[in-house]
Amino acid sequence: MPSRPYKDFVIYGCFVLNRLVAELDIDLNQPDLESKLDALLRDRGSSLSKEEMKREIRSNHVMTNKVIDALAKDGLVTLSQEEGRYQIAITKAGVLHIRKYNEFYRRIYLEQIRAHYRYRPAPFWLRE
Repeated sequence: MPSRPYKDFVIYGCFVLNRLVAELDIDLNQPDLESKLDALLRDRGSSLSKEEMKREIRSNHVMTNKVIDALAKDGLVTLSQEEGRYQIAITKAGVLHIRKYNEFYRRIYLEQIRAHYRYRPAPFWLRE
């Protein structure tokens, strides 16, 4: 029986942050991104529901809550409640974090990233 690669909070956080950046429809590697971020985050106002995040990381409710809580604690996402549903939005710190550490994640978690994006395309900045 084939074994599945172990996924921890770090790689789940990577998937969540990359999905949130992809929803913003920005080039993570564009020059001068840091100076544009405040306006981009304010104007685009993109967020995803907790259920969408759960489907993104393909995990159960308990793990989804742990991942989102950990990201919120680190200031990488904000969690708000709108119309009875929780919404997750990336912060400026979250965008800068994933921009800085994506290459590290790609090297350490290559097998898990390939498995995660097996049936759909990864954001272009995560493609090999």
